[in-house]
Formats: sequence, C-alpha cells, structure tokens
Amino acid sequence: MPEELSVDAPAGDPAEDESTFRKQPVSFVRRSGRMSDAQERAWTELAPFYAFDVPRDVASTSVHPQARLVPSEVYGREAPLTVEIGSGQGHAIVSAAAAHPHNDYLAVEVFRAGLARTMLDADRAGAKNLRLVEANAPEVLETLLPEGAASEVWVFFPDPWHKARHNKRRLVKEGFGEIAGRALRDGGLLRLATDWEDYALQMREVLDADPFFERAFEGSDDPEQDWAPRFEGRVMTAFERKGLNTGRAIRDLTYRRVAR
Repeated sequence: MPEELSVDAPAGDPAEDESTFRKQPVSFVRRSGRMSDAQERAWTELAPFYAFDVPRDVASTSVHPQARLVPSEVYGREAPLTVEIGSGQGHAIVSAAAAHPHNDYLAVEVFRAGLARTMLDADRAGAKNLRLVEANAPEVLETLLPEGAASEVWVFFPDPWHKARHNKRRLVKEGFGEIAGRALRDGGLLRLATDWEDYALQMREVLDADPFFERAFEGSDDPEQDWAPRFEGRVMTAFERKGLNTGRAIRDLTYRRVAR
C-alpha cells in the first residue's frame, strides 16, 4: 500500500488542512515518504498478522465510529493489555512484548515506516502478543477499544508542538484524561514521558486537575523534583539519548485511573 501524499487528507489535495475532515486538530502532520524494500515486504508478509485493519471514517487515519477492536478476539485470549500511543519505530513496545509474553500489547502510530519497522523487529523477537493500529490515537481510545480494555496506556515523547500557536495540537491537553480514562480499567495506569519542560508542566497541570485520574507517584514539595521516577519498563532509545545529549531533562509522570 503506498504512503499517503498529504497531511492526513485525501490524495490529490495535499494542501488541504485536516480540520476540513475532523472536528479537532490532530497531534501529527503526516508527510509523504518512501519505505525501504524490507519495510514494503513487512506490509505484504507481516501486516496480515500484526496490523489490525481499521475501518475508516472521513480521513486516511480516522476510525469509523462503529469500528471495534475486541482484544479477546484479536489476541485469542484474556490478558492485561498495554496500549502505546505514538509508538514510533516500536523500540519500547517490542521490547516489552518480548519480555512479557503473558501480556498483550497494542502499538498506535500514524507513520507507516515506523509501523513497518515495528513489525520487522517484533517478528525477529518472536513477539506474537503485539498488534498494530495505524490510526489517530484519540479515536482509538474514544471508540475503537472497548471501555476499560487497557491495563496501561503509554505516551512516551509525544510531539511537543513547542510553538505557542501550535499548542492546540498537543495530545495531552484538557480533555485527554477523559479519553484515556475511558480506555483504561479502574486502577489502570497512564504513563507519560517527555524531554520538553513546558510540555511536562502542561501534562502535570492537566492530569493533576483531571477527575478521572490520581497521582501514582509520591511527588515532592519542590516543583523541580515533583515528577515520577523513570519507568523501568521503558527501554533507552536513541531518541531519548539525543534529548539527554542536548541537555534536556527527561520527565516522567504516572497516573492511576480512579474507580468508576
């Protein structure tokens, strides 16, 4: 399947803004790009097993409101489910899936080359407890997954959209707690990490005030130290090392879904 030629808009109209097709701005810009031969083969050979075929709505990464991913049907068993939003090339989730075969994992990403790399690495690692969804993450959390399906939701290094005029595109903003809270079971964990201080502060402010969540870390009276410890289940990636090498601190947050 060829890569889309637009910013999540129908082919042939690359300049069209995605707000024409969605009620809310998305947290990504989908650009054209070519995949390697190995990545193309991954779609042909591995996607039938790893990729969930999402019925679409109005845009190429949308989710039809009536579409459902039922974990017990997709994975063929009942097991704790971890959902990673913006899985990139899949380093974190493939590592977790390989290390914890008794749990199930779902990678949500819009960039096809990253999903192809994830499938290749998962296949090499023998991680059969992983599935992939190529879709806009809020729609996956809002409708595609059954309510309370996830034991954990991960949001690691989302696009910071650091220019003020683009902040509205950030994934973790007012209202995100309700979306993530719907997909999480009672007591489930929302884990976040970013290397952008102002985004970390926004995440903390938004989720501290969210009625669907409570802190799952001790915290500190010192605002500079008021963060969760680094999640040991997150493997160190080149992306995280790059942030550290440029002097940006990595800040983690962990929240627990309150009882319904």
